[in-house]
Amino acid sequence: MSESRYRQIYSILKSGIQQGSYKIGNFLPSEHELCRTYKITRTTARKALDELLKEGFIEKEHGKGSRVKERRQSLGLLTVKGFSEAVGENVHTTFIQKPSLMSWPSDLPFPASENELDSKCIYFERLRGVQDTAVMRECNWFSAQGLDGFLEGDFVDGSFFKTLSQKYFIEITGSEQELRALYADEECASLLKVDPQSPILCISIKFTTSNPLLNIYSNLYCNTEKYPIGNRYYYLPFN
Repeated sequence: MSESRYRQIYSILKSGIQQGSYKIGNFLPSEHELCRTYKITRTTARKALDELLKEGFIEKEHGKGSRVKERRQSLGLLTVKGFSEAVGENVHTTFIQKPSLMSWPSDLPFPASENELDSKCIYFERLRGVQDTAVMRECNWFSAQGLDGFLEGDFVDGSFFKTLSQKYFIEITGSEQELRALYADEECASLLKVDPQSPILCISIKFTTSNPLLNIYSNLYCNTEKYPIGNRYYYLPFN
């Protein structure tokens, strides 16, 4: 079996998933169809599908084939699950600051690498809510290196994760997280509609990605009075 050949088929199928040609719930071509289309052996087709299975893009159903699954990879305390999906209907998002170039701040939640600091930083900030309740202010920093055109146009389906995946073929691979209780300053109190000095939860996250030069640094300031963080609510900023 050619190592490069199975990687080619794997990349073709993965790109199809990332770009939405194969949607969640769709079945990929069978091993037989892959062999016929790409003139490959059954072993090569199976290896390509096994790689997608290992990375969580598909699940195999006996007698049916390989179906595209929703990726809900566990990343420590939280999971990669979008805010809108986790909470359900009646969610709303407002940009406090749209993505823009800036210098790296001195108070990142985790230290950035020298390679990252050598490039400009992209920053955006949003307010997430459910019905008339503001539940999370999110602040995000990441390197502009390799993200040409990122500041132009909207997020894919309003999702930062989908934008990275479908436009740049970058996937989230892991995270470090820290939680701490804070008293809301005047700005957070105004955005989250709580009294100044009210206790709020701050979640600091460093997301690692499939691009070794790209990490995403986030601070999430959460009003948990009505929508607590737990097994059913995963307040992440990327959907």
